[in-house]
Amino acid sequence: MAERLVVKDLLGFLDSYAPFALAENWDNVGLMVGDAAAEVSGVFIGLDATLDLFAEARAAGCNTIINHHPLLFHPPKQILTSTVQGRLIREALLADLHVIACHTNLDVVPGGVNDALASRLGLLDTVPLIGRDCAEDCGFGRLGVLAEAMAGQAFMAHLAAVLEQPDILVAGRLPESIERLAVCGGSCGDFGPQAQAAGAQLLITSEVKHSQARWAEDAGFCLVDCGHFATENVVVPLLYEKIADFCGAGTPVKVASRQHGPFYSLRA
Repeated sequence: MAERLVVKDLLGFLDSYAPFALAENWDNVGLMVGDAAAEVSGVFIGLDATLDLFAEARAAGCNTIINHHPLLFHPPKQILTSTVQGRLIREALLADLHVIACHTNLDVVPGGVNDALASRLGLLDTVPLIGRDCAEDCGFGRLGVLAEAMAGQAFMAHLAAVLEQPDILVAGRLPESIERLAVCGGSCGDFGPQAQAAGAQLLITSEVKHSQARWAEDAGFCLVDCGHFATENVVVPLLYEKIADFCGAGTPVKVASRQHGPFYSLRA
């Protein structure tokens, strides 16, 4: 990569890796705030656009931020600094930050969120759970097999350790032995019927709704809710590798170290 990297160069690379045109119609991806012509002092990668992440990026000397979740989902009618969104926009503008989102486009592409999740769990022979017309291996979720069948409880321990998520919710009966399963990072509880029809023994996802959990009970299927952050943050190290390789030695690339899932458990 050329020694002087501008935001437009980075957007071009991201578009070649996870084309922005593949994002869902309701989504918002690309440059959220900033200037495409500005020089990149450093790239900072994290799942969510938060005030703390912006502060960490500034402390690291990075003026360009790549998030999975968009800072702006819908065009705001007002920008009020009394609101969280208003403060985020104000902070980005005052600090000359350039904030980029790769959301559902990064979910569906090969080498994106769901391949990262499947790889982390050791799935083999993976194919998209919900195919798209973009490419052979493009689509939401992944369906695959483990190298060897695992006892249900042993697999859950493996899942908790790999995702660093001790609190996992399960709806429906956990299979005694698990070999074929589906994964879908983020909120994909509505893909349960497709996963079951494809021969998966369970679907690992997050934000499973009450009605979806009841469906799993009655359908004889298993839905596993590992939390939104845990099922998607696995893509951050992969993004780091790709962007660091693109930027080369001339532009520092850093990963958020302070960002964790927003939920915590309270036990009586």
